[in-house]
Amino acid sequence: MNTTTSMRIVPNPHTRTEEAPWWRGAVIYQIYPRSFRDTNGDGIGDLAGIVEGLDYIASLGVDGIWISPFFTSPMKDFGYDVADYCGIDPTFGTFADFDAIIAKAHRLGLKVIIDQVYSHTSDEHAWFQESRADRTNPKADWYVWADPKPDGAPPSNWQSVFGGSAWQWDGPRKQYYLHNFLISQPDLNVHNRAVQDALLEVTRFWLNRGVDGFRLDALNFTMHDPQLRDNPPSGLPIEQVTRPFDMQIRRYNQSHADIPAFLERIRSVINEFPARFTVAEVGGPEPLAEMKAFTHDGKRLDSAYNFDFLYAPKLTADLVRASLLQWDGSPEEGWPSWAFSNHDAPRAITRWADGFDQEQIARLNLLLLLALRGNPIIYQGEELGLPQGHVAFEDLQDPEAIANWPHTLGRDGARTPLPWAHNAPQAGFSHANRTWLKLDAEHTSHAIDRQLPDPASLVSYTRRLLTTRRAQPALVQGTSLVLDTPAQIVAFIREADGAEVLCAFNLGDQAMAWQPPARFAGGTVLADTAALEPARTVPEILAPRSGYWVTTGDG
Repeated sequence: MNTTTSMRIVPNPHTRTEEAPWWRGAVIYQIYPRSFRDTNGDGIGDLAGIVEGLDYIASLGVDGIWISPFFTSPMKDFGYDVADYCGIDPTFGTFADFDAIIAKAHRLGLKVIIDQVYSHTSDEHAWFQESRADRTNPKADWYVWADPKPDGAPPSNWQSVFGGSAWQWDGPRKQYYLHNFLISQPDLNVHNRAVQDALLEVTRFWLNRGVDGFRLDALNFTMHDPQLRDNPPSGLPIEQVTRPFDMQIRRYNQSHADIPAFLERIRSVINEFPARFTVAEVGGPEPLAEMKAFTHDGKRLDSAYNFDFLYAPKLTADLVRASLLQWDGSPEEGWPSWAFSNHDAPRAITRWADGFDQEQIARLNLLLLLALRGNPIIYQGEELGLPQGHVAFEDLQDPEAIANWPHTLGRDGARTPLPWAHNAPQAGFSHANRTWLKLDAEHTSHAIDRQLPDPASLVSYTRRLLTTRRAQPALVQGTSLVLDTPAQIVAFIREADGAEVLCAFNLGDQAMAWQPPARFAGGTVLADTAALEPARTVPEILAPRSGYWVTTGDG
């Protein structure tokens, strides 16, 4: 493998074939704008900061970026409470800044994906203000309203993700409205065709502005049971409960059977714009059926991901094996996407290190993520090896973290500012005296400027992995065959056009002897978990928390 020491930031070297859509196997880099880069000194990242950072992202070798919400919002859930779907919050900048992102990203060979939040809005959205005014206005049924029970109790027992009842009494209407998240995030009534039409116009608005696709947030919360039937109890032991939401099987407040029909309407709009991409976030304890339904036969969305890895307290071979076997590549099946870390989950390095060296775990995570059949999503800072940031209780901003302190790690620790320059104030993220979340001092040693010139750094490792992956069609778009292995080892063969790459990982705590299929014995080791040059031969013993990619002997 090339271990070029020049760390000069260069444009993204695209070499994709024309046969498959650009997104199939694409590597996406997620940007959380508030914490990416601040250019105006208010302590909050902005769109102009994304423009400045695009050269760095392109130099990694990824195919596109996903930008978390920057829409007009009161920021009670930091942008996922949208007050204007077609507006940009002044905190983040202007449409001129957004257009600059589109122009520069495309010039660098990067696609641009943005969030869409169709399940709920902010209570400050004009639609909700009109809807709550009375029961007869034109938008009276654009949200989920219901009368109280005779004793004044909420219409059902549904619980909010953030704690407490999912129903809030509203004085002007003398009714309850549904909020699956914060009280200030009322759920849209997406069963209503007029609401669907309005959301499709939002879709069309951003496609006309040049975006290359969408990540659809909380998609399985988009539709509820109109009969408002009570959810059954989950039976989860109380010691495993962090909020009342955990104590129900969410059979009726989400995941309605009519959601796929709405997705087909979204698809019809997407098809008006060539080469666009859609990926769904699908949460819940049993998301697979919905992921398959949402991506079925090319008539709905292109891809989906769930929280199997995002919330996993430990990375095991059984988890990886089970996740891979869920997607068998049948013709009507969609295309999976994978994320180990994001803005909603504690960073994987902290969850999975388990006493091992964090940088070793960071390399292992990237080697595995980039080997999986599907679209890998790298969260900002993952390529730096950032652990979960420490945020003191008095500095918390996330309402979920505040409500559940100290029983969960919360989301703020995954949202701390990105360190750009190790010797600069605020590690180069901002020149403000105080940032919206405090920078974790431990992150300074991981700063981008320290890693770029170092061939043994995690950034350099990431760049080499992405270069290697791009040169192997089997790793980008190939099939995946899971092998029979000892319990702590997971191994699978990626294949395309007769070329094979074996990806093997020991995810246990002990070294283990394992022989790959004979045709790989004399193959070329493309990558492993070493910081610099990979091994010259396939190891007979796999060290704990290690792995490799290897071609066949004639590859």
